[in-house]
Amino acid sequence: MRKLLPFISFVLIMSFSTAAKAQESSPDYKLGLGIRLSNQTPTLSNAVSAKYFSNNGNAIEGLLSFGSHFGIGGLYEVHKPLNAIAGLKWYYGAGAYIGFGSGNTYTGPTGVIGLDYKFEKIPLNLSLDWKPELDILPKINFIPDAFGLSARFTLQ
Repeated sequence: MRKLLPFISFVLIMSFSTAAKAQESSPDYKLGLGIRLSNQTPTLSNAVSAKYFSNNGNAIEGLLSFGSHFGIGGLYEVHKPLNAIAGLKWYYGAGAYIGFGSGNTYTGPTGVIGLDYKFEKIPLNLSLDWKPELDILPKINFIPDAFGLSARFTLQ
């Protein structure tokens, strides 16, 4: 486990520091706290979700998984508006995770692409996403079927 911590730290730092900047826009909410429901295949399946927006409209999302494995992960997300519907944005991003289950330690990079909707009159956000994972440990394994639905209470 001690050998994994430097690797995980490096991947997380690189994910957050090398992400592209989105166009300047103010977020519809500053902080969202809630749950993410997903199929059981990925390491980060059902999870507690916290999404925090910076001033440029990009977000950092943290996930604490309690699904098929216990896991923790972080994503840097670039949000772009969809002008057709107020409050609707699409986003993409990257990050890393570590999980524990079945006597194994799972770790690797993850990506995400999805839709994020903030209701105008109530403090609720819904997002639908695809978040594939690439296990590097304990063996190389690509998990493409990682779809999720998140519901978050939002704060300005």
